[in-house]
Amino acid sequence: MQSCEISGDSTDDPLSSGLRRKRQPRIVVIGAGLAGLSAAKALLESGFTDVTILEATDRIGGRVQSVKLEHATFELGATWIHGSHGNPVYHLAEDNGLLEETTDGERSVGRISLYSKNGVAYHLTNNGQRIPKDVVEEFSDLYNEVYNLTQEFFQRGKPVNAESQNSVGVFTRDVVRKRVKADPDDTEAVKRLKLAMIQQYLKVESCESSSHSMDEVSLSEFGEWTEIPGAHHIIPCGFIKIVEILARSIPESVIQLRKPVKCIHWNQSVSKEIERVADHNSDLPEEDKGSDVFVECEDCEFIPADHVIVTVSLGVLKKRHESLFHPRLPEEKVLAIEKLGISTTDKIFLEFEEPFWSSECNSIQFVWEDEAESESLTYPEELWYKKICSFDVLYPPERYGYVLSGWICGEEALIMEKCDDETVAETCTEMLRKFTGNPNIPKPRRILRSSWGSNPNFRGSYSYTQVGSSGADVEKLAKPLPYAESSKTTPMQVMFSGEATHRKYYSTTHGAVLSGQREAAHLIEMYQHLLQ
Repeated sequence: MQSCEISGDSTDDPLSSGLRRKRQPRIVVIGAGLAGLSAAKALLESGFTDVTILEATDRIGGRVQSVKLEHATFELGATWIHGSHGNPVYHLAEDNGLLEETTDGERSVGRISLYSKNGVAYHLTNNGQRIPKDVVEEFSDLYNEVYNLTQEFFQRGKPVNAESQNSVGVFTRDVVRKRVKADPDDTEAVKRLKLAMIQQYLKVESCESSSHSMDEVSLSEFGEWTEIPGAHHIIPCGFIKIVEILARSIPESVIQLRKPVKCIHWNQSVSKEIERVADHNSDLPEEDKGSDVFVECEDCEFIPADHVIVTVSLGVLKKRHESLFHPRLPEEKVLAIEKLGISTTDKIFLEFEEPFWSSECNSIQFVWEDEAESESLTYPEELWYKKICSFDVLYPPERYGYVLSGWICGEEALIMEKCDDETVAETCTEMLRKFTGNPNIPKPRRILRSSWGSNPNFRGSYSYTQVGSSGADVEKLAKPLPYAESSKTTPMQVMFSGEATHRKYYSTTHGAVLSGQREAAHLIEMYQHLLQ
């Protein structure tokens, strides 16, 4: 283990004016999710010793939340490791013997259950009929072909026409509809089924993108998100094991739970404000009163720092950026926060005494025939359940029991979160009865569900590039403060990490880990000539 010692001899180096004493730089990490833990781990392993993690909740992990019920572990948050080649999460899991593949081959587009390599997705209509397998396969091939087209606008620089409104949803719906209607080999009844399937596939896509609707996802930027090659994996003993591995080398004293942050006072140029804040802390050493940054906690403690790494979600930044930073963030960063998108994707786990589905069924997909010509995927509040796109069958039953995992996203997910368990369980049971045509399906013996949207510490599941935003906005979000390269105060006082700050891997656990390592690397490079 190396240690670092700060020299105060130079007067030209901005580090010297900010760190005039021979001491460790004080680094505060806000958030104990994957990004925060990855940053802290890298800093501590490089020899930094004055590192503090402030976590608002009573647990570490952030949007990784594994819940153990009897014999099984259920993931309310992150579930899959997507891809293996160069994926730091995969390598952590592989090195610790945690993995189980759920897909074959080098790539899985999704839109099927990822809990099992085996089985078939059952596409059922609200009239209680199963759509024939050949019809589903034909439509799936068409949809995937159009999906690949949506990637080309960014990857090949294709111009976006005005008709698409630069929207993945609008473009996909329009192109697929035209091709379905123009197919001379299909009957009108088959065409109507395929038209209805468009909306169901877009609902699944919305859950995967964590958008309210694919209409809100930017077509010109959609292809910048990069898929890591390799199979998908789950961690049977819980994704939380990745969190525990990251935290293993972090001393318990570094992490402060139940320590919500009220405001980050940054930039020593506002010295009067810094002094006012510092004067409130009578126990604050005199040498700390000139600190570049103060982290004001909800319990009224003020923590001096040289660098703060902010890992809160984009949803929290959207809600709180005006009050969370003083002085306020630069307009460029505020615009990036406002333009980038984040919504809610929730899971609904239903456990049954016995399976009512066949052994080959790996998911139940809900196709509403009355949505064949629909344009919108927004429903009245009382019809929130129509946004539930599917239920995956958790596999194997020897591990999970007889459990279905439902998916819902957007505004309707927020409505679901307001309902009690009894209402959600009853509503889901009625849907399953309706679509399977089996009125005898019993109510589940247990329900478990997530609530990422209404949780004030997250306010959403993960980010996406909204219409009007671009990868450049992700870069602006990640850019440290203050901006001025010639600043006489300590550079990189406030740094930004988290999945939403990774231009290629936003929305993923590996994006979160890599973003934390990225910010740590900046500080390690900054202080490397002082590390001894």
